[in-house]
Amino acid sequence: MSQARHTAQLDTLNAQSTLPLIASLAVKFAVVATKWDRHRKSRRSLKYLEPHLLDDIGLDRLSAQAEASKPFWQD
Repeated sequence: MSQARHTAQLDTLNAQSTLPLIASLAVKFAVVATKWDRHRKSRRSLKYLEPHLLDDIGLDRLSAQAEASKPFWQD
């Protein structure tokens, strides 16, 4: 899909006072899926950080492992 067409579709949706139900559900799903993916990636990376990098972000190994062991859906 071209950028201009995509932008035009977004403009059309933004111009509406409310989104259609299916669009609203799709947006909510996309937001949750993106959040879960970000959790999964950051926790996987956190598991393998070297000690000096953990110090840089203010975590010890135990705290990092506790965070990395959380399921992706948990905040």
